[in-house]
Amino acid sequence: MANSTSKAGPLRTVFALTLLFGPALFLIFISTRSCEHKFKQLEDYGKIPQYSFTDASGKKYTNASFNNKIVIYTTLQPGCPGSCAVSTWQIDQQIYQHLRLNKKKLGHVKLVSFVTDGKGNQSDRLADVAATLKDQVQEYDPSIWILANGDARQLYNLRHNGTSLLQKGPKYFGGEAYQELMLLVDKHNHLRMVLSGKTESMVRTMKQDLALLEKQYDLDKARKKK
Repeated sequence: MANSTSKAGPLRTVFALTLLFGPALFLIFISTRSCEHKFKQLEDYGKIPQYSFTDASGKKYTNASFNNKIVIYTTLQPGCPGSCAVSTWQIDQQIYQHLRLNKKKLGHVKLVSFVTDGKGNQSDRLADVAATLKDQVQEYDPSIWILANGDARQLYNLRHNGTSLLQKGPKYFGGEAYQELMLLVDKHNHLRMVLSGKTESMVRTMKQDLALLEKQYDLDKARKKK
C-alpha cells in the first residue's frame, strides 16, 4: 500500500505539469511545423519591359545589369524634396538608410530613381538631384541609390491588376501616375510589388515587402541545401 502511495506522488506531478504546459507545447509544435506553409509570398507579375539608362557618372545600365539583384525603382524631380512625386525623406529614412546600414548583407539590393522634369519627361539634371541628395541624405552613396537618366516610361509601361501604370490625369503629380509609384523587382527582373511612394505607410510597406522577398530567397536557398 505504501509502495503504491509513493508512486502516486510523482505521477500526480507529471499529470499536473502536462496540464499546465501541454497546451503551450502543443501550440509551439504546431506553429513550428506549419510556419513555412503560412509564410506569405509576394505575387509574381512577370518580367518588366526592356529599358536602358545612364547614371550620374555616365555609366550605362540595362535590365541585364541587375540580374541577381533586387531593385526598388522610383522617380525623383529636380524640385525634390519640396516638390516631389514621392516622399524623398521617407524613402531615405526607411529604405536607403536600411540598405546603407546593412550594406554587407544587402549589397545586392539597389534603389534606382529616374529623374524626370516633373511632367513625366526625361530630365538630364542628375547633377542637381545628386547635389541635393548629398546635402540632405546621411552618407549618400551613389552605388546604393542610383540616379537614372533615361525614359522612365519604358520601365513603367506595365499593367498591374489590370490597370496601366502610365495613366494620366490632373489628380496625379505632373499629370502622370507612374511618377508616384515604387516598383519592387526581383533577381530575375520580375515585378513583385507596386506601391505609392507618397506616404509613410506605403514606403514602410515596401520595406516589409523587400524583407519578405529576402526571406523567400533564404528559404529557397535552405531547401536546396537539404
